[in-house]
Amino acid sequence: MKKKMGRKKKIISWLTAIVVVIAAALTAASLYFYQVAFVPGEKSFLDSEKVTKKETAAKKWLKENKQTWKQTSAGGNLKLVAAYVPAEKPTKKTVVVAHGFMGKKEDMAQQIKMFHDMGYNVLAPDDRAHGQSEGEVIGYGWTDKDDYAKWVNKVIAKDGTDSQIVLYGISMGGATVMMMSGINLPSQVKAIVEDCGYSSLKDELFYEAGNLYNIPPVPLVKILSWVTIVKGGYDPYVASSVDQLKNNHLPVFFIHGGKDDFVPTNMVYKNYKATKGPKELWVIKGVGHAKSFEKNPQLYQNKVTKFLDKYIK
Repeated sequence: MKKKMGRKKKIISWLTAIVVVIAAALTAASLYFYQVAFVPGEKSFLDSEKVTKKETAAKKWLKENKQTWKQTSAGGNLKLVAAYVPAEKPTKKTVVVAHGFMGKKEDMAQQIKMFHDMGYNVLAPDDRAHGQSEGEVIGYGWTDKDDYAKWVNKVIAKDGTDSQIVLYGISMGGATVMMMSGINLPSQVKAIVEDCGYSSLKDELFYEAGNLYNIPPVPLVKILSWVTIVKGGYDPYVASSVDQLKNNHLPVFFIHGGKDDFVPTNMVYKNYKATKGPKELWVIKGVGHAKSFEKNPQLYQNKVTKFLDKYIK
């Protein structure tokens, strides 16, 4: 009997030790994942692409034509910065442009120029923890949606109640404008154009864990969410474009590359299905992540113009 009891205690001790080791390994992995996914800095998994002549020219144009707008973050005191480019001719039509993960407003220079050429004023913020804006945690659109709502109100305060506003974003920016669709936006917001945004932060983290970091997503992402609640101040599990779109009645134009290996193409179909308002979908065959504009800028502009002309007068 004593031998059996001794053997049982050893088994329990070994099992306990194994559980402790596994828990420690998962905690370490989740802290690492949090650092690379939620803390601003250089990211080895992001492509370092050559800057084209068109990009350089667009950035120079933006620098020469922009005004600098500032405000504080929603529910806090982070200093946020945006570039504002007025249209060539006075207008009440404005596009608010949202950039991607670890990007900045200058990275959207070509799209800003596109909308400017279409006759719009353009406001392009730096998200919190990006570019010139303050912050230590990447919001993946969830915390940013409320900051962008404040930027929208700033546009209305400038141009008046007869403003007509379009929300446009690429990648994380696409998710940002979709997440905005589920909040109580002013009636001056007339339409949304999103390019390759994810269906939810949870879905994207599951995909990144397995495909970018080669880490088993279960139960890592759940542990990561607990870390993010404590350190980042929000729960990644509630940051869902799909859930927000279920409350949306604004027109949405969904754009996605047919060969996107960063935000999988199948996510756009979830988003498209979820929205309750007028909608259009354009999936470009053979195109990778955030490459649709680059593939054919003129066709891209024509498609966006045709969509917006239905709702912006």
